[in-house]
Formats: sequence, C-alpha cells, structure tokens
Amino acid sequence: MLSDIEIAQNAQLKPVQEIAESIGISLSFLEQYGSHKAKIHLGLLKELEPRAEGKLILVTAMTATPAGDGKTCTAVGLAQAFGKLNEKVMLCLREPSLGPTFGMKGGATGGGYSQVVPMEDINLHFTGDIHAVGTAHNLLAAMVDNHISRGNSQDIDPLTITWKRVVDMNDRSLRQIVVGLGGRTKGGVPRESGFEITVASEVMAILALASGIEDLKKRLSSIVVGYNRRGQAVTAGSLKAQGAMALLLKDALKPNLVQTLEGQPAFVHCGPFGNIAHGTNSILATRMALKLADYVVTEAGFATDLGAEKFCHIVCKAGGFTPAAAVLVVTLRAIHMHGGAAKGQYEKKNLEALEKGMSNVDKHAENLFKFGITPIVAINRFSSDDPEEIEVVKSYCQARKIPVEVSNVVLEGGAGGLELARKVKEVVDNNLARFRPIYAPDESIQEKIRKVAREIYGADDVEYQPKAERDIASIEANGFDKLPLCIAKTQYSLSDDPNKLNRPTGWKLMVRELRPSVGAGFIVVYTGEVMTMPGLPEHPAAESIDIDEAGKIIGLS
Repeated sequence: MLSDIEIAQNAQLKPVQEIAESIGISLSFLEQYGSHKAKIHLGLLKELEPRAEGKLILVTAMTATPAGDGKTCTAVGLAQAFGKLNEKVMLCLREPSLGPTFGMKGGATGGGYSQVVPMEDINLHFTGDIHAVGTAHNLLAAMVDNHISRGNSQDIDPLTITWKRVVDMNDRSLRQIVVGLGGRTKGGVPRESGFEITVASEVMAILALASGIEDLKKRLSSIVVGYNRRGQAVTAGSLKAQGAMALLLKDALKPNLVQTLEGQPAFVHCGPFGNIAHGTNSILATRMALKLADYVVTEAGFATDLGAEKFCHIVCKAGGFTPAAAVLVVTLRAIHMHGGAAKGQYEKKNLEALEKGMSNVDKHAENLFKFGITPIVAINRFSSDDPEEIEVVKSYCQARKIPVEVSNVVLEGGAGGLELARKVKEVVDNNLARFRPIYAPDESIQEKIRKVAREIYGADDVEYQPKAERDIASIEANGFDKLPLCIAKTQYSLSDDPNKLNRPTGWKLMVRELRPSVGAGFIVVYTGEVMTMPGLPEHPAAESIDIDEAGKIIGLS
C-alpha cells in the first residue's frame, strides 16, 4: 500500500469552488487560498439561519495506544461512506498542530484512503490560523510584562501571573524559563514563566468557541492574566488588549473549507487538544455544517473520558448542539494492550488479552450511554487483524445490544465504511438520543469534579493538593465557580496515571491545580502529570520529513 502522503499527492482534487457549490455555498462567501482551500465569510450563517439543522454525529474512541488508532480516519471514512450513499454530508475536523506533526503522533488529516486534502497544506501552515492564535496570545503576554514595567497601575502581583507565552512546537526546554533579565532599561521585571504549545492556549479555545467577532472580543477581554495584590483577577480587558487581539484573529475566525479524497466537503478549523483543552473544531464551522448538510460528522480528541466528555459539557452548551449518535472507534491492538498483552505484541492474536481488554471498550460505551447518546462501535480494521478476534468483539457488543460494524476505510475509503454508515444512519434516523449532561452548572467545583471522576473515569474519590484548594477558593471568591470544567488528564488511561490500563479500579483522582479560563468559558483542572508543553520523542518524525529540489514533500504522515 502507498504511504499516506503518496496517496494524497496522487489524488485528483476538485477546485474548491466546486466543493463549495456541491454543498450550496455561494461563491460570494468564498475567500480562496489557492485552488483547493478557502475560508468562508461569516455572513453565510445569517443567510442560512432559516434552514433546518442536520443531524450531528460525534466520533470518539476507546483509550488508545500511543500510536493512535484511527479516530480521524474513521471520521473521514464515515463522511465518504455517507457520500457514497448519496447523502448530503459534511465533515468537521480540527486543524493539526505542528508540534505533533514533527513529534511522535504525526499529522492529523486521516490516513490511507480516508484523508482530507490537500494533506501537506493542512498538516503544515494551512491558512495561518494557528500562527494567528500564537501571535495574539504573545501580544497579550508582551502587554502584561510591559504594564508591570511601566508602573503597574493594575497592581498585578508578578508571582500570580498565569499567562505564559506559546509556540507551535514540542520543546520541553521552554517549559520553565525566566523572563525580564537585563535590568529595567533592557529587560523589565525578572520573573519565572514558561511556554505552552499554541494549541493549549486559551486563545485557541476562545477562537473555537466564539460565535462571532463581538463574542470573540468579549471572550478575549475576559481572559484572566493574573491577580492583583488583593486577590482580584486582572483581565486582558483591563489592559485594553482585546481589540488588537481580535484584529489578529479576524481571518482565523472564518472556517476553512477543504475536501476528502472522495470529494466530500470538509471544514477543518481550530485545533484545541483533547487532553488539555476541549478538543473539537469550531462552533462556527459546526453551525454552518448543520445548516448545509443533513448529516454532519465531527470528532472529539482522544477517548470518551476526554474529548467526548468535554464535547458534552462545554461544546454542546456553547453551541446549543445535541449529538444524535456517537461512533466509538476501537482496534484489536488497543484492546490487546489494555488486556495485558506484552509491549510490541499488540498486533498478534491473543484471545485472553482480547477478552480482558474489552472492559475498556465497555466503559467507554457506558460513558456515552450516561450522556444519553447511543454508541455505534466501529472496529477500525488493520491488515494484521485476526478474523476470529473480530467476531469475538462483534459478539461481545451484540450481547450488550451495542450496534457494531467493521470499518475498512483506511484500505478502501468510503466503500469500506458503507455498512458502518448504514448502521449510524439507522440509529440517527430513529432518533435514539436523549442527551443529558452529567453535572449542572450551579453545582460546586468539587461536586462537578467528583461526578466526572466517579461517573466517567471510574475513580473512587478525588484528592486535592494544597495549591488546588487555594485555587478553588480564589475561583469562588472571583465568582467563576459556575463555569463548566475542562479536566486536563492523561490520554493513555481512564485514570490520571498513564500506566494504569484497561478499566482501573480502587484509585483516587489527584487534582494538583485549577486555572479559570474565563474567556473560553471553563475552568481548567490539572490532574496527574499532564503538561501543556509536550516534548519530542527520541526519534521525532521531523528526522524523516524532507523536501526535494522539485518541491515534493516526503515523510509527512
């Protein structure tokens, strides 16, 4: 089989104008970035307002292996399969970050014959959205330090500044730094700080959740950058930064239109991570898609305990969305891993590990049922998969009345997802969803955390480090405690310990600190050892990526 990039480079792409017209977008709303990608003017939403909305299908997953297990591939392939069924469909995905692209995970445009294209553009600089987010974020950081060095009329306590700087690259050496060296005339006021990866920025979350330019400015002005010496929050609005930040983001706010390998329209817009942010594409893109198509396929980062939980509590609340069904992506290799198979043996037949590892699948299906969403298990098939084991997984799901289908979209594109698409369509058209959140906004912070920890993660209880207790008191004193939670947790386990596989029991969630992201509209709860600046692996993907004299890119995946 050809590599992902070879498949993408051999594809015959349609002009983006043709893609727009196929879904009913007038060319007057199209702002082209070359021949195969375009931004969509927000005025389209007003024109679409009278239309009825389509059905929203969420793609999530079981707890995956470090290599990933094909959630994006499944989402793309499902949209392609709906296209083969002659259904009016749109795909909504996040934009890839350069950090993972050059690190361990690789790009985020799907794989095999289930991709969004132009693959190289989307995985690299695309339309510049992530760069705009980084520039807006760092402008605010510069204004904070400038304010302190110019008299500090807001009386900001430098020890309380939470607004770091960002860069869209995995660079562990920037996690902790000192800024302001060189004295007041050259450097300003020295203090400890650090960098986060750009997609972890609250600005990225704001961009993804904003409903328009005015809402964008309102959210930006609410960003908490630190606290004054009386413990009161100091915001970007008090530094008069929101206008300039919004200006830098004015084009990034517009959704990006591209296509799948089989010509289905796709919005690829915004890129918040699923373990340290809310992990889904923009509200604006999803709203447009729901007005344009009968079926909209979207993806939430990582598994049900991360992206799907946040999708239900943060995204659905902000966007007014009700998912009609959820596709739960599973793989034999992930089930083997969670069932205790030895490292490096995940792809080999192991019925004992398979039986044990199904507990992880069961928990993620249970999580979706708790939200009132019917899961459809999609077995993302690999060439090494054993047919007997696939039948075991199918029988397990069928015995629990969970719809299940095998997906061959990586090898076959939309044709390999036809049965999955038919199963999803059946669930969606029968309107089986009875969507409900796990917690209510007016509950205390501790009660919200306890409910997610117990109901979604399977923890016995929650423990708080002293800083977390102080943070909760500060958040309550500033009136931010009614916001939903965005729990930052490892993606490798249902628990806060990446080494606890399958369905851990007898453990307590450890909360180390909390930070209000008031502009985004949630409270970030940090657990375990999760970090907002990843590092590169021993052999990063960057070592294999190159470009030849003809301009052809190689090694990108």
